[in-house]
Amino acid sequence: MKTLCILLLVFGSMLSLVACNTVKGLGRDVERTGEAIEDVVD
Repeated sequence: MKTLCILLLVFGSMLSLVACNTVKGLGRDVERTGEAIEDVVD
């Protein structure tokens, strides 16, 4: 039972790190899109 809890904790931590990187990458993509739109408008 203790091993299962540790495995779930490790898996949950890894999942949250992956999600964090995904959100960060999405933010970069949105920022680049905004910059491209600004360049077109100028």
